[in-house]
Amino acid sequence: MVTNSRLSQSTLANIAKGIAVPAYDRTKVTPGIVHLGIGAFHRAHMAVYVDDLLGADPSWGIVGASLRRPDTKEALEPQDGLYTIAVRDAEGTHPRVIGSILKVMDANSEREALLALMADPSIRIVSLTVTEKGYCHDPATGELDEKHADIVHDLAHPMAPKSAPGMLVEALARRRAAGIAPFTVMSCDNLPNNGHTAKRIVSRLAALRDAGLGEWVEAVAFPSTMVDRIVPSTTDADRAEIAGLIGAEDAWPIMTEPFTQWVIEDHFPGGRPAFEQAGAQLVVDVEPFEHMKLRMLNGAHSTMAYSGYLGGYEYIAEVMGDPAYVKLVHGLMTEEVMPTLDMPGVDLGAYRDQLLERFRNPALKHRTWQIAMDGSQKLPQRLLGTIRDRLKAGQGIERLALGVAAWMRYVTGVAEDGSEIDVRDPHALKMHAIAADAGDDSEALFEGLVALVEVFGTDLAGNETFCEAVLGHLESLFDVGARAIVAKVAG
Repeated sequence: MVTNSRLSQSTLANIAKGIAVPAYDRTKVTPGIVHLGIGAFHRAHMAVYVDDLLGADPSWGIVGASLRRPDTKEALEPQDGLYTIAVRDAEGTHPRVIGSILKVMDANSEREALLALMADPSIRIVSLTVTEKGYCHDPATGELDEKHADIVHDLAHPMAPKSAPGMLVEALARRRAAGIAPFTVMSCDNLPNNGHTAKRIVSRLAALRDAGLGEWVEAVAFPSTMVDRIVPSTTDADRAEIAGLIGAEDAWPIMTEPFTQWVIEDHFPGGRPAFEQAGAQLVVDVEPFEHMKLRMLNGAHSTMAYSGYLGGYEYIAEVMGDPAYVKLVHGLMTEEVMPTLDMPGVDLGAYRDQLLERFRNPALKHRTWQIAMDGSQKLPQRLLGTIRDRLKAGQGIERLALGVAAWMRYVTGVAEDGSEIDVRDPHALKMHAIAADAGDDSEALFEGLVALVEVFGTDLAGNETFCEAVLGHLESLFDVGARAIVAKVAG
C-alpha cells in the first residue's frame, strides 16, 4: 500500500495495519532530554529506548539538535518528529514508528533558543552523538584541542558557541548563574571512557573561560556509556520500501539490525528514565564493556572497511562472503584482541560469534566506505590501543598491523584499480599531501603518516616491531593487493 501522504501526527491513524506506532499520548509528553547531534545512530538507538518508556513517564521527551546541517530538522519537522525505524534481517524488513523526538532544532539558526532550553530546569539530561571529531580534542591524548578553530571561536564568543563542548559550557554557565542544578551530560559516542573524556574536555573549556565555572563543572555528572547498533546510511530505495510498508512517505527512515546494546554507568543526580526497563544494562563501571566493543566490534569493522574497500567490496556482508576475510577477522578477535580484555563472567567467544553473525546479515547494507570515514579519529581507540597493549606484553600484532596498513593505503585516495577514493576525514588534506610527496615510495608514505602525532602519539613511530609489521603489510598492499595479503595473513 503506497500513499502520497506524509508521515505526521495527523496521519498516524492512517498508517498501515500491523505497523507499531506510539501507544502513548504524545500531547502529554514534555522534554526532559536535549540530544546534541541527532543523526541516524541516535534515532536507531537511544530514541528507541526512550520511546519504550514514555508511556510510563512522559516527562522524558527528546528535543534533538543538529550542530552542523539542518537536514534532519528539514526531514522531521513536517513529520512532527515522527520517523520509522526498520529492523532488517534475513526474513525481511520490520518497521515501527518512533515518537520520542518532540522537535529538532538547528543550532546554527536557533542557537539562542537551544541554549535557553538547555538552561531550563526541565532538562535533566543532555546527551551527545557528535562523533569523535565533535569533541574538538586530540584523539591521541584525549585532551581539549585548544587550537581547534571552533574552540578558539567559542572562547572569543562564549555566548554564541559553535562546538558541542562550547554549547555545554554556555548552557551550564547559565544554569549556574540562575542557581539551577546542572543537567547530567551523557556521551553516546564511540570514545574510550566517553564520559570521562567529555568531562575532561568540557571542564577544561569551562576553566579557560572562568576558573570558578571550571570548578563548578567538575562536579557535574558525566556517566560513561557503551552503545552498539549497526546503522547503515538510508537510501532512496529504503525510503520507497518504507513508504510501501507503512502507507505514508517518510523523508528519513532509519534502517538497522535486530541487535541493540546499551551499557550505562548509573550516575544521574537529576534523575533519569528507567532505561533498564527498556533493556539497557546499568552498571557501576562501563569501561570493560567499552573496551570489549571498541576493540572487538569496532576494531574488526575498521579492519574490514579498509581492507575490504581496497579489495573491491562495497558492503560488509560482501566482505564476510570471502572466507579469507572471515578467517582474518576471526583470528583478529580471537588471537589478538580477546587476550587484551579482562572480562570475568563474560563469554568473549560467544560475543565474537555474535559479531560475526551480525556482520554476515545480508539485509544490512553497511558500506565499507561509510565505516572508513574519520579513520584518523577512530584508529587510536579501535586498533592502536590494542596494539600498544600487545607490544607491551611482547605479543604479536600481525592482523592488527594489517588494519593500520590498510588505512594508510586507503587514505592515499587512490584505489587498487586507479580510481579515486573519496576520503572523508578531518585530516584528509594533510594525508593527501603526505601521499603526494611519497609518490610510489611505501616507506616514505609510512613515515609521513606515522609522524601524525594526533593519530599515533609519540611512541609508535619509534617502536621497531610496530614499524616493521605495518610497513611490511603496506608494501604488500601495493605489491600484491588487499585480497592477496588478507589471504596470506589469514593463513
